[in-house]
Amino acid sequence: MPPPADIVKVAIEWPGAFPKLMEIDQKKPLSSIIKEVCDGWSLGNHENFALQHADTTNFYITEKNRNEIKNGAILRLTTSPAQTAQQLHERIQSSSMDAKLEALKDLATSSRDITFAQEFINLDGISLLTQMVESGTERYQKLQKIMKPCFGDMLSFTLTAFVELMDHGIVSWDTFSVAFIKKIASYVNKSSMDVAVLQRSLAILESMVLNSHDLYQKVAQEITIGQLIPHLQGNDQDIQTYAVAVINALFLKAPEEKRQEMANILAQKQLRSIILSHVIRSNRSINSEMAHQLYVHQVLTFNLLEDRMMTKMDPQDQAQRDIIFELRRIAFDVECEPNNSGSIEKRKSMYTRDYKKLGFMNHVNPAVDFTQIPPGMLALDNMLYFAKHHQDAYIRIVLENSSREDKHECPFGRSSIELTKMLCEILKVGELPSETCHDFHPMFFTHDRSFEEFFCSCIQLLNKTWKEMRATSEDFNKVMQVVREQIMRALNTKPNSLDQFKTKLQNLSYTEILKLRQSERMNQEDFQSPPIVELREKIQPEIMELIKQQRLNRLCEGTCFRKISSRRRQDKFWYCRLSPNHKVLHYGDLEESPQGEVPHDSLQDKLPVADIKAVVTGKDCPHMKEKGALKQNKEVQELAFSVLYESDEYLNFIAPDKHEYCVWTDGLNALLGKEMSSELSKTDLDTLLNMEMKLRLLDLENIQIPEAPPPIPKEPSNYDFVYDCN
Repeated sequence: MPPPADIVKVAIEWPGAFPKLMEIDQKKPLSSIIKEVCDGWSLGNHENFALQHADTTNFYITEKNRNEIKNGAILRLTTSPAQTAQQLHERIQSSSMDAKLEALKDLATSSRDITFAQEFINLDGISLLTQMVESGTERYQKLQKIMKPCFGDMLSFTLTAFVELMDHGIVSWDTFSVAFIKKIASYVNKSSMDVAVLQRSLAILESMVLNSHDLYQKVAQEITIGQLIPHLQGNDQDIQTYAVAVINALFLKAPEEKRQEMANILAQKQLRSIILSHVIRSNRSINSEMAHQLYVHQVLTFNLLEDRMMTKMDPQDQAQRDIIFELRRIAFDVECEPNNSGSIEKRKSMYTRDYKKLGFMNHVNPAVDFTQIPPGMLALDNMLYFAKHHQDAYIRIVLENSSREDKHECPFGRSSIELTKMLCEILKVGELPSETCHDFHPMFFTHDRSFEEFFCSCIQLLNKTWKEMRATSEDFNKVMQVVREQIMRALNTKPNSLDQFKTKLQNLSYTEILKLRQSERMNQEDFQSPPIVELREKIQPEIMELIKQQRLNRLCEGTCFRKISSRRRQDKFWYCRLSPNHKVLHYGDLEESPQGEVPHDSLQDKLPVADIKAVVTGKDCPHMKEKGALKQNKEVQELAFSVLYESDEYLNFIAPDKHEYCVWTDGLNALLGKEMSSELSKTDLDTLLNMEMKLRLLDLENIQIPEAPPPIPKEPSNYDFVYDCN
């Protein structure tokens, strides 16, 4: 007979004694269980003791998390979190360097536990740590030369404990003094500083900037881009990542009017070139966190274009109209005629003719074309850049099209406007960076004017594709669709430079696109004759069951999810998997991203599938309704889903990518007996159905399949040919 569900069999350790095997009744108060354990070892004052997991976490067991205890778990009897916090609070103030160092080391480890953290914070522990950083370490400055390793370790443990305590979100970041910020900034500004201290200092500065507007202003006064750049030129990728993260945070939180000024400073300091040579083109592979920070930097850089993208042209603004005159002058090698040369009508006619050749929709007043937002004035900026920096290509495109028949000319003006709008959509100009994306493009770090160069390559591609398609003005939208496909296919190969990107575009001619489309269409061919449709309908339930089993098997393997917090620098992970009998979801926190299989014992929490009431996705999830950057981030919303259980309890997820999102939402819906409706399910169903259909129809190749079933023949006159096996 199985033991009652509320009884858990565990082993409990106590230093200097043999471990005890014990059955814990989860219905009894935790204090009663601790008293029983203390009595077994003749220990008084049981209120000063607590139980904790005897694993790498050493987390305390409380009434809230006691359900995480599993059969066979090893627990440890230890001092209560309040008493441990009090002891550490006193020990870190010891006059002995060795005792102080050991206490800070213990504090850095213990602070990961929120139960201990709450008790230590209640003792005003964070204020004590900040005072130690501000002034307490000053008295050890003289000892630095003779005890430098000890000093570095002490400071490292102090800052680590501070970071861990703040990461629980119990204390507001707005409470810190300028003196503390100055001290942290000084560690970053020093040329030779302990690596661990430097890492923690950069992480603290990033969190300050991201979590408090007031602290952003104070940090911005203490730290300059010039002081952060040397850290990018080192060989430690972790330090490089922290440095880029701080630069991104300062960039992200800067007022709109100061962002362009900051971008100019970054350009002056040659940040792009330093990232390209010391990070992207270094001999080390780029880890996921650095890839994320490079992606964020890429997004923030392109978001500087948003202002021009959303600015309409003023047809009455002479300076803006002069840009259009400059485009005309470069294309047709004409100077602005003096006012007295020829009649006004003749000049208007000449301008109208030239503007038509330039491909504007409004031949009389082209400024009207740039009143559409997006792309607004950004399109005109791109056209002028192309005309000035790629003058030969610009003149060739304009003159080629002006010599064609009207119906076959590729309108340069209209094409540039629509292409600029398309490129902004592809690069998501104006959107906040995703918290989980790592999709940066190395080629955008190879040029100071990468967006403009990107446009120049694409406008030449558009003109080439137009000629290859022999398009007319009615085909404009079709051409733009093909060009978009060419650009996306080239970008997906992640070219390392703009020249490689151009080569990829050259190879993706219209003919090649047609071949690729034909190949994909053949792979996804959908036969429409009634017998084939009937066969598909017959096979479909089998395929859906196969997909369902695959999803459930993937859930049984489990997935590592990232905990999204305001301070992303120190990643927190948690893992979730479905039990082999499909009845329970097991989940728990991890110290780091797992390498290989995660043991069942490390997943302390569980949620019975029978308790799950619903699965919600996107902006309906509770963690997407909270205030903060996640709410505004569309990409994160697309990866979010939550499991509703009991009355109002939720288990919140943010999938690492779209594929995992589809796998988990499909699997959870399958467990609830609901339809698997993700995009991945539709794609898998289509692919597997087509493969199965082709296999079954293999013998019918080149045989015409009739629209109607053949007639049933008449019954034979006798059945003498039938052999009775009996």
